[in-house]
Amino acid sequence: MYTKQNLTLLTDFYEITMANGYFEAGMRDEKAYFDMFFRRVPDGGGFAIMAGVEQMIEYFKNLKFDDEDIEFLRSKNCFSEGFLEYLRDFKFSCDVWAVPEGTPIFPGEPIVTVHGPLIQAQFVETMILLLINHQSLIATKANRIVRAAKGRGVMEFGTRRAHGSAAAILGARAAYIAGCVGTACAIVDREDDIPALGTMAHSWVQSFDDEYEAFKKYAEIYPDNCTLLVDTYNVLNSGVPNAIRVFKEMKPSSMGIRIDSGDISYLTKKARKMLDDAGFEDCKIVISNSLDEYLIEDMLAQGACIDSFGVGERLITAKSEPVFGGVYKLAAVEKDGVIIPKMKISENVEKITNPGAKKVYRLYDRETDRAMADVIALMDEEIPEEDGYTIFDPDNVWKKKNLKDFYAKELLVQIFKEGECVYKSPDIKEIKAYCAEQVEHLWEEVRRFENPQTYYVDLSTKLWEMKRGILEQHT
Repeated sequence: MYTKQNLTLLTDFYEITMANGYFEAGMRDEKAYFDMFFRRVPDGGGFAIMAGVEQMIEYFKNLKFDDEDIEFLRSKNCFSEGFLEYLRDFKFSCDVWAVPEGTPIFPGEPIVTVHGPLIQAQFVETMILLLINHQSLIATKANRIVRAAKGRGVMEFGTRRAHGSAAAILGARAAYIAGCVGTACAIVDREDDIPALGTMAHSWVQSFDDEYEAFKKYAEIYPDNCTLLVDTYNVLNSGVPNAIRVFKEMKPSSMGIRIDSGDISYLTKKARKMLDDAGFEDCKIVISNSLDEYLIEDMLAQGACIDSFGVGERLITAKSEPVFGGVYKLAAVEKDGVIIPKMKISENVEKITNPGAKKVYRLYDRETDRAMADVIALMDEEIPEEDGYTIFDPDNVWKKKNLKDFYAKELLVQIFKEGECVYKSPDIKEIKAYCAEQVEHLWEEVRRFENPQTYYVDLSTKLWEMKRGILEQHT
């Protein structure tokens, strides 16, 4: 979708005024490092899921100012002609690193790093945040819902509730990465090979003279995917009996019923018994109706008989907490090859940033293969695996732990080098499988919904000393 139109000006206006300012101040060739990170996991969760990298790559590949853009900016009467000519010949030339899609991510650690000319690295802020924030938000919510379903299929049913076409398409993509089995959004099947799924609407049933005729005709047309919506009139007195009658007469190869209203726990238990007594033990029960992870968890705890879920508005809008909150901050400038760390200082501790050009390591226990902690280090640092490594809480430095028998993996991978893409995005099904595998590397205590165990994101000693030195210098 993002390759079919020029979205270069989909940015905050101040990105352009700052770029003009840098140009006029003689700073067009100065280089800088910017980091994207987020401060808090939505819904009080233990982790988030990274998504949106593929669209960010496409944005960088298509970043250019056409004649229409230039004329619009000239009409604002606040940009120099030299700057407008610079934009006419604009070519993205930054280095970019990102955490791969599907990876569990945690507050405070860089998930995207951009290094290059200050004008360029600053200009791309808005689209990086827009793409990564949205898809990571939806992927995080979808993963919570998928985990609540405990192995049962979750279908993303939110297209008509999404905040616009792009949100529907990219939200469906993010939900699939996070574990959904498919989507109601047909175009996503065509574009991304994500299975398009669905049954029928109440209008189908209402369009016929009676419910039985509606079910019979549907079974005749779709014998290999015959899932009947049984709650148009009365689930137990009409819907399920008519479905059973049609299954006996038409003998479709794939049978299911969907319930979209009422006391679903009670109705599914009753429906399951009716279906089993009629000899249709293989008939699946699908439910929908404003579901989220908490409702799903509660219904399963009550013994509801459910084979799969269709989840719409509360997934595609991340209704319970619809803002991811990722930010993009200057971390360093580069002068004559020397990296000069930069840092935002605030009385609000969580808004104090980590300075310098950095990388992120994830440390895994060799025996359990579980992730133990993440360490934010300076770009030139390596984590010594053989001799042990001490991690400490950067806010309470007396909290220390010496780790042994672990292995370290760098999280950030380079996707652009001097403006050229050096990374091939995996197939969407590979990303989905990778996401499921990486979530399993987390301790169950980190994965729980209520009061999850805090996963440690620590600073290396060198980075902590750099940060402390800057704080002391300015305070």
